[in-house]
Amino acid sequence: MSLFKGSGVALVTPFKNDEINFEKLAELIDWHIENNTDAIIICGTTGESATLSKEEKKAAIEFTVRHTGGRIQVIAGTGSNNTKDAIELSKFAEGVGANALLLVTPYYNKTTQKGLIEHYFAIANEVNIPIILYNVPSRTGLNLLPNTVCELSKHKNIRAVKEASGDISQIAEIARLCDDDFYIYSGNDDQVVPIMSIGGVGVISVSANILPKETHDLCYHYLNGNVNEARKLQLKLNKLIHSLFIENNPIPIKTAMNLMGMHVGGFRLPLVEMETKNKEVLRKDMLDLGLTILEE
Repeated sequence: MSLFKGSGVALVTPFKNDEINFEKLAELIDWHIENNTDAIIICGTTGESATLSKEEKKAAIEFTVRHTGGRIQVIAGTGSNNTKDAIELSKFAEGVGANALLLVTPYYNKTTQKGLIEHYFAIANEVNIPIILYNVPSRTGLNLLPNTVCELSKHKNIRAVKEASGDISQIAEIARLCDDDFYIYSGNDDQVVPIMSIGGVGVISVSANILPKETHDLCYHYLNGNVNEARKLQLKLNKLIHSLFIENNPIPIKTAMNLMGMHVGGFRLPLVEMETKNKEVLRKDMLDLGLTILEE
């Protein structure tokens, strides 16, 4: 199966009594399928992967694959700053039927660009499903440079990058260096149209957790040549998108989902509830966009 185009949701992990709420996870998956989301990304940053145990990650990935039943692509977040752990989880995800892998750059211990190549090649050599590189230097302290992406794209299993550097010039250079069959996804919801204008094929989205149809439509307006419609929708959504990052993700998006009555639960420490003043900004921007608030 080839990788998706359009909107992949970086799905939150719903909790109940600080455990994964699999009943709610099933509801969220079904809702996204009904609302035209193009792929489910499980156990990513938005899914609080940093505080999920290895066993919980495996359970969440396997459940998601089983529940989707082939109705939508499932992309498993299996990245780590420990290459052996990333290999183990990636092989597990492939074994239970994930369609692709999302691999964040190593964080904290970090590495050199040469180390990045060796890290990703070591994982790619152990699996036979597509790999999406994930560059988010604001979180990892490590930037995946265009020449490195180009070198990695030569591996048959490394087929895409989720680019969340925010640096359009860098992303344009990746597009210039890599072949057309190497996909670029926006990792920033407010830059989907700009990135698609230089060759991107969609987004791995936080805001799609509450705006699934709108995020899909934004991408497909552009893919279908309706650039002006895509531009107008991007600009319409951007005020709320910015509010969804007024505090560290996924605090605002989970708060927004709970305000909408989606009951996805709280956070695992060190994440905490949203500051009241920021929550009011988020609430107002949600109402301004026409979203329904059911919980106060």
